[in-house]
Amino acid sequence: MSATLRCEIIPVTPFAQNCSLIWDSSTLRGALVDAGGETERLLERARHHGVTIEKLLVTHGHLDHAGGVADLADQLGLPIEGPHQDDEFWIEGMPEAGKRYGFPPLRSFTPTRWLKDGDTVTVGGLTLDVIHCPGHTPGHVVFHHVPSKAAFVGDVLFQNSIGRTDFPRGNHGDLIRSIRDKLFPLGDDITFIPGHGPLSTFGRERQSNPYVSDRATG
Repeated sequence: MSATLRCEIIPVTPFAQNCSLIWDSSTLRGALVDAGGETERLLERARHHGVTIEKLLVTHGHLDHAGGVADLADQLGLPIEGPHQDDEFWIEGMPEAGKRYGFPPLRSFTPTRWLKDGDTVTVGGLTLDVIHCPGHTPGHVVFHHVPSKAAFVGDVLFQNSIGRTDFPRGNHGDLIRSIRDKLFPLGDDITFIPGHGPLSTFGRERQSNPYVSDRATG
């Protein structure tokens, strides 16, 4: 049986961050993309689907995307892959950021593997391409599964919007280039799972997104 990507999107944290439980349908081996919190709920959903979580994938170091990673890694003995090392300062600052935003106590972590542009990650029999997309944060990465025409884009791009760039080491120009030069060329028919809000396609955003459409940037 060939590996097929399956996914459940599970909003977590007060910021309603889209944590994605992804798995290989043939092996039921899976990963959590951006386990920001509510770890017991995430584990319950994995049990519901009969999925064995084998690793944790992280798009960037903001607390709503990475706040539950250290606890899950310790609890289950899991490797952590991502983000790019340029987000190390964000991960190290998570405990203090958690206090500022009223989160439960958060722990920083060191990924088992920092990722860079052109890397791949595996989940069961699935292979996802890693695309470094700085702008929202300097070390932000995107996970692209070519056969499914699906991309997990974190906070780079949203339906009708883009990621904020007013955080430390954010860069608006870098973000626009990441979207226009790295993501849109993957194809108009790519469905993307953003860090917040509803799914969309690159084609839709290229046509109508007020910040990054062909018309807006032409």
